[in-house]
Amino acid sequence: MDRAELAELLPAAVPGLLRLTRSLTRDPDAAEDLAQETVARALEKAGAFRGEAAVGTWLHRIAYNLMVDRARRDREDPHEDMVSVVEAQWQQDSYTVDAVEVVARAQTRAELEDALIRLPAPYRVMVVLHDAEGWTVAEVAELCELGLPAAKQRLRRGRMMLVTALARGAERAVARRGVPMRCWDARREVSDYLDGLLPAATARLVEAHLADCPTCPPLYASLVGATDALARTGLRDPDSVLTPAQVAQVRRVLGGAGVAPRATR
Repeated sequence: MDRAELAELLPAAVPGLLRLTRSLTRDPDAAEDLAQETVARALEKAGAFRGEAAVGTWLHRIAYNLMVDRARRDREDPHEDMVSVVEAQWQQDSYTVDAVEVVARAQTRAELEDALIRLPAPYRVMVVLHDAEGWTVAEVAELCELGLPAAKQRLRRGRMMLVTALARGAERAVARRGVPMRCWDARREVSDYLDGLLPAATARLVEAHLADCPTCPPLYASLVGATDALARTGLRDPDSVLTPAQVAQVRRVLGGAGVAPRATR
């Protein structure tokens, strides 16, 4: 299929793609970025699409591969360490959770998303597509290029990690008790806060969060220190910086040539 033919089919498939990326990333900006990169990659590889699957399924596969690659590259994924730790817990007869609290947290969208995002990407995909989107195990196995037994094992482990993450949410809630905003929501806004770009109401929420959160202030202080260091020292090559005498000479030359020099900082 050529790019023009594929481009005609993409608009109908994009809403489903966005729903997937939003489910997998939790961050709306990251979800849109992943969806855009997926569409761009699909158009680049239009010739590879043979119509053996629906366009939406093909886009999902591209998005899945991009997400896993990003997680590995950025080291954002807990990888197999988390898998082995959680499975070891579940193998112990003494391990249990508070079912009432876990179910209550699962029924709160923010808590459920917070738990899902803590799952390694391949397991998150399996749980979201099967349990949230209604895909069969075989369909997700095909998407992830897994055998059926491996896909079933991934679903089982993903569900166990989700329950454990929901149970641990209670510990995180105690640490955040009385703190405005969730940590990730505040951290997403910190860069704009540093630049003075936030609406006043949001800025106040960020400030209140930083005043009470036990973990975010060191991160914020580090951001401030790093940006201040860049502002003070810069990264310019000293040899390329004009001296005041050289600036005056340039001004004289430009003025003599009838060219108004630009204002300098």
